[in-house]
Amino acid sequence: MKHFLKYYVFILNNIIDKMFSKKILFLDTVHPCLQQELEALGYQCDLNTKAPRSEIEKIIAQYFGVVVRSRITMDKKILSLAKNLKFIARSGSGMESIDVDFAKKKGILCINSPEGNRDAVAEQALGMLLCLFNNICRANEEVRKGKWNREPNRGVELNGKTVGIIGYGNTGSAFARLLSGFEIKVLVYDKYKSGFGTKEEKGRMGKWENGGGGIYEVSLKEIFKESDILSLYIPLNAETKYLVNDIFIKKFKKNFYLLNTSRGPIVKTDDLVKNLKSGKVLGACLDVIEYEETSFESLTPSDLRHGTGRPPLHLGRGGRRPEALEYLIQSDKVILTPHIAGWTVESYRKLSMVLAEKIKRAFSPPTPRRVELSRHKP
Repeated sequence: MKHFLKYYVFILNNIIDKMFSKKILFLDTVHPCLQQELEALGYQCDLNTKAPRSEIEKIIAQYFGVVVRSRITMDKKILSLAKNLKFIARSGSGMESIDVDFAKKKGILCINSPEGNRDAVAEQALGMLLCLFNNICRANEEVRKGKWNREPNRGVELNGKTVGIIGYGNTGSAFARLLSGFEIKVLVYDKYKSGFGTKEEKGRMGKWENGGGGIYEVSLKEIFKESDILSLYIPLNAETKYLVNDIFIKKFKKNFYLLNTSRGPIVKTDDLVKNLKSGKVLGACLDVIEYEETSFESLTPSDLRHGTGRPPLHLGRGGRRPEALEYLIQSDKVILTPHIAGWTVESYRKLSMVLAEKIKRAFSPPTPRRVELSRHKP
């Protein structure tokens, strides 16, 4: 009888699992804490970070949710096959790999986690800017080669400069807050926002006076007129692709420095190089460039100078680098990093924890109560 009861409880628990468990598919690698948090909520998590798109299309209908970065584009075709999908959780901020409008029409919630790496992106942008202003990368290389060049490496200060920020979401506002520690003027423009910011930030916003520091909400026209430095924090879409082109650059009254930690194709590289050569753009800090592969999951180390390994870039005919990319690599007026803004030990975990909390708030799935045999005699 006791063995029969154990078998009965086993079968009953399997039925409960099938009734209540909802499956979530991980298409990219993220911090394991996300899987742990979701499984604690009663979800079944399947990791499938290597299968090709064709295989994913065959199984996507089974899933209640998917976790992605950028390996597979969630377009109309795959979303049409996802008959039971209720959410797409994107680890990070960019949503260009998801057809968000079509997903919404199908009642699929699209979630991202810019809160998780906003501070890391802001710190990277500031670090790159300080390196550029003080010739740190060049000086470091020279000292290692036995050269002690002080005067050629004389830097410039942030103090007294005006920084223009386009895009005042999580990362743009985090960068502005970092800059508030310097005696500089920060001008902020966001097409889709107005009257934004915390009470503290709003207190610093308003019409500036000559020489005054602080953060100010302005028009794009004022960005063109006043900025010594331009930093971009905007998504990649049809409206923003090649936003920073020759016409855009020529609208700036001053010669200026450019920072881009958003997406590479927002800046037209040929036009940037043209204006670096002319001196209109005094220098550039680029964590992203337009030649990057779409997926960051499959990138492998390669030597950009010699072309060894699998290149993580879209190159020209015969695998040759475009002239504009060659110029960026060779120029000491340019700081380049391999899409690592926001790629810190801390942000790796925070990105997943933010997603876990958002999924929990949106769906709050109950953990099924399992049946147990009583240990007490009646």
